[in-house]
Amino acid sequence: MDVLYKGIAFNNNISVTVIEATELVNEAIKIHNLSPLAAAALGRTMIAAAFMSSTLKGEDDRLSVTFSGDGVGGHIVVAGDSQLNIRGYIDNPQCDLPLNGKGKLDVAGCVGRGRMTVVKSMGLKEPYTGSAEIVSGEIAEDFASYYTFSEQQPTGMALGVKIGKNYECIGAGGVIFQTLPQAEEDAVIKAEELLMTLGDISTVMQNEGAEAFINRAFTDYSYEKYTPKYKCICSKEYIDSILLTLGKQELYDTLEKEGKIEIHCHFCNKNYVYNKDDIDGLIADAINPKG
Repeated sequence: MDVLYKGIAFNNNISVTVIEATELVNEAIKIHNLSPLAAAALGRTMIAAAFMSSTLKGEDDRLSVTFSGDGVGGHIVVAGDSQLNIRGYIDNPQCDLPLNGKGKLDVAGCVGRGRMTVVKSMGLKEPYTGSAEIVSGEIAEDFASYYTFSEQQPTGMALGVKIGKNYECIGAGGVIFQTLPQAEEDAVIKAEELLMTLGDISTVMQNEGAEAFINRAFTDYSYEKYTPKYKCICSKEYIDSILLTLGKQELYDTLEKEGKIEIHCHFCNKNYVYNKDDIDGLIADAINPKG
């Protein structure tokens, strides 16, 4: 089972989040039929979005992260909420490139250069929107840069997704450090030194798992434990409500032109198809609700 540990370490100077997310990535692979490269790029983004979601406070708070780069993967979009329901997609799920100079999947080439955008809906009149340049396309560096410059929160991050020979994810996870106010320099140095050893965090998750890594790496880590999962919020009731906002005239105009109304959810790849009888019933129920 995937798990997210969130707490404090390094003598109460550093906020530490450790995430094991192999099942999360495998669910995305299954839903979107992802190539190894697409799985690595989308998977890293989902892991970082799970961390971001863990910082949301309100029950109805939610967020989205979009990478708008010029790489072969196209746009990457991930959404999450305070219950750690994570979902995402990549424009080109079968994208591929040769391995990079280090013999690893070329995630930077998949993402490319452009901007990343974060939108948070937290019960305020207007959602919060932050944006930053994609500095490398490796995802972890881009999120760390976003936090440092857009939210003024010094952040260190290691993210990894490892794909096996059968195209399944065999290890995925992340470690995120954020300095607390008045953090001691010695603690920051120790955190940075540990982060430098986590260049292959996916293998750590494959071989050890999050709990064993925590027991090995920390002596003073107090944490709370959460369960991130891939979950789309779409449903027929939700799609019904969206269609009703279009108005009766537009719905029937679309039926006349297309013969049906088809809605596709990018996050779960599900199609919702409505014919005239369906729309008749939808409008009738809206005028005279049952019960």
